[in-house]
Amino acid sequence: MDINQFLNSLTTVPEHLLPPGPLEVAYAMAYSLALNLLIATIYKKTYRGTSYSQDYVQTLIIIGTVTTILIMVVSGNGAIAFGMFAAFSVIRFRRTLGQSRDLAFVFFAMAIGMVVGARYYAMAAVIIVVVGIAIWALTATDAFAPRRASHLLNIRMTSDMDFEKLLGPVFQKFTDRVSLTRVGSAQAGMMTELRYGLILKEGISTSEFLEALHLACGNNRVILTPTGREIDM
Repeated sequence: MDINQFLNSLTTVPEHLLPPGPLEVAYAMAYSLALNLLIATIYKKTYRGTSYSQDYVQTLIIIGTVTTILIMVVSGNGAIAFGMFAAFSVIRFRRTLGQSRDLAFVFFAMAIGMVVGARYYAMAAVIIVVVGIAIWALTATDAFAPRRASHLLNIRMTSDMDFEKLLGPVFQKFTDRVSLTRVGSAQAGMMTELRYGLILKEGISTSEFLEALHLACGNNRVILTPTGREIDM
């Protein structure tokens, strides 16, 4: 190899770093849209919550497809890449996600958009298949499922009540585990507001537990909220 060939090899841009043409951009957008539609379908089929949002699912599709466009636009152009980074750094995701897995799906869609935008088309297909099967398997087998339901208890008592003495026998009868997480005052100090995390015993009736709590706190406000399940250690 002579000196000219060596210099040409240094200045030659690899094919995958060349700016994409209009046809390839159109193909990448269609391909990304198809893959993100598949991600949205996986999300819908494996969703187990009670607050399903059509808006969120459509946003997943849009995020993935737009990410592909951005990656292809900034390919090989540092000035545009820096400008887009500066612009998107001031954008905040305002929606409150219902579940932690919702955030994972956002990253999933963005990752596929980036891979397609980087023109690794076969890799994107492999990622969809592998991650999609993993999500389906975790959902179908109910992997890492907890054992028993846990609850969050909010209760109010008058300030002259000894809540430890009054609630202790109730917790001993109805719960396996209880933890006081917060104590506060309400109504200008006339009431004491308590928050507990607790695990009910097997076969315990929630209505009987609430009735016992009302008797103990003098029929003041009692709120029992299911929060999840106890992990079987």
